[in-house]
Amino acid sequence: MINKAWLAPCGLYCGVCGISMAHRDNNLKFKERLSTVYACAPEEIACNGCLSDLRFKYCASCPIRTCVQEKQYEGCHECTQFPCHFINNFPIPVGKKVIMRAIPAWKSTGTEKWVELEEQRYHCPHCGNKLFRGAKTCRNCKEPVDVD
Repeated sequence: MINKAWLAPCGLYCGVCGISMAHRDNNLKFKERLSTVYACAPEEIACNGCLSDLRFKYCASCPIRTCVQEKQYEGCHECTQFPCHFINNFPIPVGKKVIMRAIPAWKSTGTEKWVELEEQRYHCPHCGNKLFRGAKTCRNCKEPVDVD
C-alpha cells in the first residue's frame, strides 16, 4: 500500500528521506546528526511526509509543492514545464540530482512502480541494509555507497 503523504511532488520520495525515517523510528542519535546538517534542534527533525500535516520546516514552505498543488497535479512528472526554475535552482545538489532522475522515472513507470523502484534503490549494495537518500556510507557494514 502506497503512503500518499510520502509522494513528494518534486520526486524526492519521502519513504527514503532521513528526516522522515529518523522521526518515524524516533532515532534520537540520527536526529542529532541531522540537526547539525540542517542547523536546527534535534526536536525539529520531524516529518510525516511532504503531503502530511507534519512537515520538516524547510519542506513546509516548498514552492515546488505549492506550484504542483496550484496546477492540481500529483507531481512534477505531469508538468510539461519540467524542469522549471524551481528545479533548476533547487538549493541541495543531491536533491536536484535525485529530482532529475526521479521525475522522468515516475513519468515513465507510473506511481506504483516508481515507489517500488525508489524503495528498492535505497538499500546497501554490499549488505542490503536500508539507506536514506544522500547516504554516503552504510550504517550497517560501513561500506561507501552512492545510490542517489
